[in-house]
Amino acid sequence: MAPHGPPRLPPPPSPQWVIDLNNLPSSRPRPNPSIPDPPGFSQGSAGKGKSSKSHPTPTPTETDDLFLKKAWELALAPAKSIPMNAIMMYMSGNTLQIFSIMMTVMLFMNPLKALSTVGSTFARFDNERTHTRLWPVKLAYIGLQIATIALGIWKVNGMGLLPTTPSDWLAWERERQSLELSAMAFH
Repeated sequence: MAPHGPPRLPPPPSPQWVIDLNNLPSSRPRPNPSIPDPPGFSQGSAGKGKSSKSHPTPTPTETDDLFLKKAWELALAPAKSIPMNAIMMYMSGNTLQIFSIMMTVMLFMNPLKALSTVGSTFARFDNERTHTRLWPVKLAYIGLQIATIALGIWKVNGMGLLPTTPSDWLAWERERQSLELSAMAFH
């Protein structure tokens, strides 16, 4: 039987610089011993990328503080997109076009999705020690999402899609009954 497909070729040899990089000596002599090492660097860690000193493990309160710091970064992230969204909404105009409609729909959909997943968004930062300290973080996150929705409401109102003028409610207006009638008299 004939083999299927073309015959396989051996891989090309590696360039010399790849061979040199993979075969580095474990310790090199110092080029100039009169220059001191930078702070935190030791000669034993030159090729390993780690300091020879062992780092102390953080305490639970330090870990919780780091969790809260990261949670605040996540909670305040929507604030960075609000000015950009406001400029985009302003620049897209108030006419009904596919671009402005898509932008407005996204301005509503993304915050609504974020509001529906607040618990799972902050679940990785939640433990028995940080549970009560996460409430202001979650409230800030919810507030910024509501601000984004308010921006969307402003845009929809600017497009004339919200019934805010009296002419939008003419179907429910009754005909006015006049209190007096006047007629022209012919003599």
